This record gives sequence, structure tokens and C-alpha cells, in this order.
Amino acid sequence: MYDKQIRFDFRPLGREIKRKRESMGWTQEHLAQLIDRTSHTVMYMETRGQHPSLNVFYQVVTLLDISVDRFFFPNRYSKKSERRQRIDMLLDSLDERELSVIEATAEGLKKSREIESGK
Repeated sequence: MYDKQIRFDFRPLGREIKRKRESMGWTQEHLAQLIDRTSHTVMYMETRGQHPSLNVFYQVVTLLDISVDRFFFPNRYSKKSERRQRIDMLLDSLDERELSVIEATAEGLKKSREIESGK
């Protein structure tokens, strides 16, 4: 039996919902229409940490392309620096073509560092 009685703090995820929504140029009203809810529902998720139903949660995070792992498993992410976490989030939003550019850039940087250090 799972007896861990921790209530999930939705506020950090709510802040991410707001950040992603705004980065897409969407209003709370627009997102609310897409998920067939009121703008108050969106506002409460974003600012008060109100827990939505699983279906609404799924709709919101998929519409806004939010990876929820870092919210559900913070210990896996807390070991990484804030910069690395931000880069990971950015990488998650790229398509395969864009990732190939990033991969080549990282390989070039690594090779340059190796040449500079004489390896």
C-alpha cells in the first residue's frame, strides 16, 4: 500500500503554464476556450495552484508542450544546475532537425576544447 501523504504543490507547474501560455501569445481566455473551461479555471491553476482534473491537466500540458517530469520528480532535476535545466527544457521543445544542429554544435565545442587543451 502506498501511504505517502504528500499533497502535490501545483503552484510551480501553474507558473510554467502561465509562462508557456504567454510565450505562445495566448490569453487565459483563449486557453480556457481550447480546454472548454472558464478563464477563472486557468487563472486559478496559474496563480493559486488549483489542481485541475486529470483530463484538463492532460489537455493543458499537451497544448502547451510542457514536460511534467521535473515537477513530479524534482530530485532527478535538482542535481543539475539551473542553466542545464533550462537547456534541457529548451531541448525538449526542438524537433529532430533542430536537435541535429545542437548536437553538431556541442560536438564542435567539445572538439575545440580538446584541441586547445592539447588532447
